[in-house]
Amino acid sequence: MFSPGQLLFAGGFFVAFVIAMVYAYRKDAKLHTLFYKGNYKILIAFLIFIGLLFLIKIFFKR
Repeated sequence: MFSPGQLLFAGGFFVAFVIAMVYAYRKDAKLHTLFYKGNYKILIAFLIFIGLLFLIKIFFKR
């Protein structure tokens, strides 16, 4: 399905991407704590909203 060259490129790209993301996150970690306080509340609200949509779907399906 994929040639060995394509698999090698994909593996190298994945490794480089993960290294770049870790570097960028560590560089911006101090800013994240400053600007994104309380973001877990938004995540919890989003998960509750998705759960409610799922329950509504089950309720009206019957």
